[in-house]
Amino acid sequence: MIGIQDISQWKGAPVVGPEGGKIGTLESVYVDAASDEPMFGAVRLGMPGMRKIALVPLDGARVGRNDLQVPYDKGQIKNSPTLGVDEELPAEREPEIYAHYQMGYTPAPTSSGRRLARR
Repeated sequence: MIGIQDISQWKGAPVVGPEGGKIGTLESVYVDAASDEPMFGAVRLGMPGMRKIALVPLDGARVGRNDLQVPYDKGQIKNSPTLGVDEELPAEREPEIYAHYQMGYTPAPTSSGRRLARR
């Protein structure tokens, strides 16, 4: 797993799929609120004027020479639930992000119920 210190350095870097095709640009990182482990990269998709953010799991991601490679193809990422460019993921939408990538979801045992926090 990539550490939060390492992944934070890659903000603004291209995000590529398993075959090396560009998917978007890393905007921020969502970490597990309890452990501070990086869980999802917030990737800016689209062309100017029509941009949106998709969250991509960082499990299995690798840092390359100039990019961050994720083990998900462009189609799966583009079909994921998205956010507006300046929008933060609301707690009630966390389960749908996990479900899209067939990941198990358990709400955090905190008063907010948030499992993810943006860094």
